[in-house]
Amino acid sequence: MPVNHLVLFQFKGEASTESVDKIYADMLSLKDACLRDGTQKPYIKSLTGGKDNSPEGLQDGLQYAFVVEFENEDDRNYYVHEDKAHKAFVANLMPLLVKAVVVDYSF
Repeated sequence: MPVNHLVLFQFKGEASTESVDKIYADMLSLKDACLRDGTQKPYIKSLTGGKDNSPEGLQDGLQYAFVVEFENEDDRNYYVHEDKAHKAFVANLMPLLVKAVVVDYSF
């Protein structure tokens, strides 16, 4: 069953525009950078995201949203717990964050 991995970021006020832009580009590049051990093939079905532009004012400080789609829970779990490219991305991201929210759902 496919799994969507919804990720929301709020960056620190002192995070530079350049740093945030790099994180944004790096997040989108995970679609091709994340490779399954054994096959060395990309396993993320789709990855979209961008800067918030909602006029509703309900963002609670969250500035960026991404949806990462996986074919199944096994691929999602590999991404979250084992993927080296994802772990490196998270290590670069964490010093810039105030908050991250992650919600997964199947459809």
